[in-house]
Amino acid sequence: MTSKNTPPVVLVDGSSYLFRAYHALPPLMTSKSQPTGAIKGVISMLRKLEQDYPGSKMVVVFDAKGKTFRHDMYEDYKANRPPMPEDLGVQIPPIHQIVKAMGLPLLIVEGVEADDVIGTLAHEATSKGIDVVISTGDKDMAQLVSDHVTLINTMTDTRMDRDGVVEKFGVKPEQIIDYLALVGDKVDNIPGVNKCGPKTAVKWLQTWSSLSEVIEHADEVKGKIGEYLREAAETLPLSYDLATIRTDVELDFGLEDLQLREQNDEELLDLFREYEFRSWINELESGSENATDPQATGAETSSDTPEQTSTKKNYSVITDKETLAKWLERLKKATLFAFDTETTSLRYMDAEVVGVSFAIEPGEAAYVPFGHDYMGAPEQLERDYVLEQLRPILEDPKQAKVGQNLKYDMNVLANHGIQLQGIAEDTMLESYVLNSVASRHNMDALALEYLGEQTISFESIAGKGAKQLTFNQIDLEQAGPYAAEDADVTLRLHQVLRPRLAETGRLKDVYEKIDLPLVPVLSRMEQRGAMISASTLRRHSQELAERMAELEKEAHEEAGEVFNLGSPKQLQTIFYEKMGLPVVKKTPKGAPSTAEPVLQELAHDHRLPHLILEHRSLSKLKSTYTDTLPELIHHRTGRIHTSYHQAVTATGRLSSSEPNLQNIPIRSEQGRRIRQAFIAPEGYKLVAADYSQIELRIMAHLSGDKGLLTAFEKGEDIHKATAAEVFGVGVDGVSSDQRRSAKAINFGLIYGMSAFGLSRQLDVGRNQAQEYIDRYFERYPGVLKYMDNIRKQAHDDGYVETLFGRRLYLPEINARNKQLQQGAERTAINAPMQGSAADIIKLAMMSVEDWLINNHADDARMIMQVHDELILEVKENALDTICKGLESRMSAAASLDVPLLVEAGVGNNWDEAH
Repeated sequence: MTSKNTPPVVLVDGSSYLFRAYHALPPLMTSKSQPTGAIKGVISMLRKLEQDYPGSKMVVVFDAKGKTFRHDMYEDYKANRPPMPEDLGVQIPPIHQIVKAMGLPLLIVEGVEADDVIGTLAHEATSKGIDVVISTGDKDMAQLVSDHVTLINTMTDTRMDRDGVVEKFGVKPEQIIDYLALVGDKVDNIPGVNKCGPKTAVKWLQTWSSLSEVIEHADEVKGKIGEYLREAAETLPLSYDLATIRTDVELDFGLEDLQLREQNDEELLDLFREYEFRSWINELESGSENATDPQATGAETSSDTPEQTSTKKNYSVITDKETLAKWLERLKKATLFAFDTETTSLRYMDAEVVGVSFAIEPGEAAYVPFGHDYMGAPEQLERDYVLEQLRPILEDPKQAKVGQNLKYDMNVLANHGIQLQGIAEDTMLESYVLNSVASRHNMDALALEYLGEQTISFESIAGKGAKQLTFNQIDLEQAGPYAAEDADVTLRLHQVLRPRLAETGRLKDVYEKIDLPLVPVLSRMEQRGAMISASTLRRHSQELAERMAELEKEAHEEAGEVFNLGSPKQLQTIFYEKMGLPVVKKTPKGAPSTAEPVLQELAHDHRLPHLILEHRSLSKLKSTYTDTLPELIHHRTGRIHTSYHQAVTATGRLSSSEPNLQNIPIRSEQGRRIRQAFIAPEGYKLVAADYSQIELRIMAHLSGDKGLLTAFEKGEDIHKATAAEVFGVGVDGVSSDQRRSAKAINFGLIYGMSAFGLSRQLDVGRNQAQEYIDRYFERYPGVLKYMDNIRKQAHDDGYVETLFGRRLYLPEINARNKQLQQGAERTAINAPMQGSAADIIKLAMMSVEDWLINNHADDARMIMQVHDELILEVKENALDTICKGLESRMSAAASLDVPLLVEAGVGNNWDEAH
């Protein structure tokens, strides 16, 4: 037996963690658009293993490129695997470089898989009486588990020994290969038995113990599954061989040859700087022992942070008035403190606060629980007492607070009659403004990206799915550290993010003047909500159902048979086998596609795809809006309350959910019907104020094109003016069809539309469409020059900017894949316009809200923002004053070389006002 004092050999399945890190972590990238999410995940895992297994020999194994001996056995092995994503492939060489710089042996053996190398080394170790830990996320490795071999999944922090294999799979480690052979593997294209899932495989192996015995008793298995088993009997030995990890690979080295080398700090520091791993850079530059000694027990783990290496965590749970009073005094004296609420729901209108946490110094935080009501919960302070003690601090505009998405906290505190003020910083917005596409902007992702810390996940303390606990049901022993960590991490994130904003272009101004001051404006809009008519929506829903039934009948007649309009398989059969329609695109598995873009293409020449598209569109409207909106009416207010999201879109535009106001169709009759359900309360009207052609005006300003500037300055109909230029006629002689075509050209070009796309939209030949585009650029050469310049700038810098300095990074602008690169170029052209329009309406919202609150609080209130439009509820006797003031303030939100035109409409419902 191995001595308990002998550390185990740690064998790392690098290829397994490469893919898992890529899919599990946010799409991180550097300021130069180098993807780094997989690098971060894999190296974080290795650093954690170094801490967890001090003194262990650690070996990292990756798959080699090219085919293996399994391809010789079975030509179609792994044939179903899609090619490696380009942004993952470019991260493999850096991972290899960092692993080597860490002093770890790196193995890449051609002709076999990483699994086989690991299996062989594990066999060698156990034969010498050395225990083995295999770090992997690959289920196939369970076949290697023994009394001396354990699996550990570092990403989920779970271990699997012999009992763990039985618990997870229902079979012993010795039966795993049999199990894998029966179930098969779609990804690796191992045949298996058709329709045999894990439960069936386990049942058979519990009855007959091995694959050979299952095959021997195949005649005893009844039903269709028995037929499938007997059909597969000949190929099951092959499946068994393919699933078997080799433990006897001839290697040019043994365990004793794989020696750890000294970590190369200089090389590591260069690599960490190149890939912008700030916390690891700080650690190395500070001369931390952990950074220089790969065997050190205190090496940074995925839960360590730069601060933690020098500051011990000091989290406390406050359950008495004296301790609370001491913290309140400290909060009053603090120049800034982090604040967070824990609640019963993610829906801000329903959420009740069950505790609050705060932090003043890094590493020190406190949680005050007052709503944990599970059986046996310890005594806590009264909620009303705590909130009243906090009220003066929370409502003090001079008492600076930092939080992560403080708009949510502002809303839930409003449910308790507290108006949160003094929102000085918000880490979600700091991250978003810094780089909208580099990472998800939730706290867990930010902690990993900027602090190198794996935070306590909510699921780890609350569970998952239907059985997930709400926070009031969570044991204080778990809730306390989780809540205190939220405040602590938020404070530390702010200390990292704020300086970077200050040193990056004009982002500090974007954050301070646009995104951060918008928070209370959005919060008040969300709390006000909007009135809707449930009866109008129900009528509309019934009409949609009737029209969908008509479309379904027409589609069946067109196809000559009854079929399920929502079934891709049935559509494939009818479109491509029965009707012989052209195959426009295939799915990743090689089947003809029936996705929406394909149907749109086919609908130009065929009626059935057109009917399917219309049916899908109506079905989506019915399920998303007419059926759902009445269910969203809040029981307390009788209104719907959307959530506006500031950190979702890449360009700076707001998005919304529950309901998603941005996706209501703008031009269709059905969209109009939905807007008719948004109504004004008695004594009020709805006012909808919309920027007219704002993106075209921004294009005129950015490009400086004289033709466009002149047309806007004269107040001409820009589409008529373009039609006159492109078609060579006088403005008065422009036909409605010519204006429609010019409108498609105007908007199409700023969205990067090609001649092919324009030809489809205008229903003309591609040459004719190209002629229109060429003539457009001849008449508006400034636009062409702008487009060429912005493309070049994007390639050189990796980003473009709005008028106000907001940056949009373009990670695929220099991609080797031309389609990805061209997509990024189209974004580079449009993003400055779309982003500038988003910035302008945000500035307008703040100006309008300030004006209304200070001058017309009883006359009008802003209730919605959708695209380039603001919607207000206005008292009937104040309409003239509000409309004039609204138009003037929105027009003055930005100073361009062309006037910003705003048109305000009035109505009893949104459609009338729109």
